[in-house]
Amino acid sequence: MGNYPAITADDFVRVLKRLGYELHRQKGSHAVYKHSSGRRVVVPLHSGATLKPGTFAGMLKDIGLERDDFLRVLQGK
Repeated sequence: MGNYPAITADDFVRVLKRLGYELHRQKGSHAVYKHSSGRRVVVPLHSGATLKPGTFAGMLKDIGLERDDFLRVLQGK
């Protein structure tokens, strides 16, 4: 599964917004973000909790991004 850093839902949403994703809908603690290309991803919004490695990996797959590319976008590079 690889070496995944501790990423929170807030970090993930920050990257999604930089990539052009917008909040489509939310029910409880799960938000669905959509991109104009049709891609979508469900983000579990559990306050302060880090995403589990498997969940994070699945979310990266949903948006079509590699871990290193995600980290570059997160850092603003």
